[in-house]
Amino acid sequence: MRELVLGIESSCDETAVAVVRAGREILSSAVESQVLEHARYGGVVPEIAGRSHLRVILPLVDRALADARVDLDDLGCIAVTSRPGLIGSLLVGLSAAKGLAFARGLPLVCVNHIEAHAYAATMETAGEHYPSLALVVSGGHTALYIARSPFELELVSRTLDDAAGEAFDKVAYLLGLSYPGGPSISKLAATGNERAYEFPRCRPKRGKPAFSFSGLKTAVLYHLRGQDALAPTPAPEAIPDRADVAASFEAAVADSLVGPTVAAAVELGLPRIHVVGGVACNRRLRDVMHAKAAEHGVEAIFPSPAYCTDNAAMIAGLGWHLWKAGRLAGLEADACPQ
Repeated sequence: MRELVLGIESSCDETAVAVVRAGREILSSAVESQVLEHARYGGVVPEIAGRSHLRVILPLVDRALADARVDLDDLGCIAVTSRPGLIGSLLVGLSAAKGLAFARGLPLVCVNHIEAHAYAATMETAGEHYPSLALVVSGGHTALYIARSPFELELVSRTLDDAAGEAFDKVAYLLGLSYPGGPSISKLAATGNERAYEFPRCRPKRGKPAFSFSGLKTAVLYHLRGQDALAPTPAPEAIPDRADVAASFEAAVADSLVGPTVAAAVELGLPRIHVVGGVACNRRLRDVMHAKAAEHGVEAIFPSPAYCTDNAAMIAGLGWHLWKAGRLAGLEADACPQ
């Protein structure tokens, strides 16, 4: 039982607690989403996020333990996200983790949220996982890493401007769709023609792949305004081809992620790609990545959707490896937004 790790995640707008055995066996994964609290603002409001975490964190710990049918005495370690994220949100989870570790005399490990996302792709599949190329793609991050072990990541490239998930949110707003934008655009895109409009793509480059989504976002805006930058953006109900715009935009995002990623994997000689983060839920991205990677003899691995979005199972899973490697944190550990 001492192989059990309690993971706590509160870096943004989801509060999550999980119990995982030996880094892979997920006994429970409890999540409280704040989507409805932030939806009317079109994005995450840090003050609201922090207060919501405070309200639910301890009841969620109880729920995760109950779902796993264990109690605090069965745990071997506490793992918590300490970076990156919203500082107020991070501090809620870190404070709860410190309190539990101190009260029960348990070791504490601090986990990097990005590294945990990269690790999530390994939790549900057997076989070799390293080395790999990890594409972390979400509302706040779009970056490529070489993953040599669960906690050895080397940055290859990151977005030059917006994250892919942020572009989804902003285009969804232009189209009058609900927050978060990814699921809303995908639902509308399913009824549209992805070839209706040729929006710009990121093209693979030798040496250092680059991602950029501000130009794509602007291209959609100009399309809606009829190429007149000074014209007002039309009301969503006045856009007759919203589904075609959504489908064409979604296809451009998928191509912009897949092309540079597969090219980088081939150039670096890496046999597998781990695609993680909230945007990895996107069905179009999954289909295109699997097909393009297979053309080059590269395996593409995605977590199930529940472990693409923010969750604590990935925190507990990676935390187990950090614990076993002796990478412990003291009670003086602090949160870091960067």
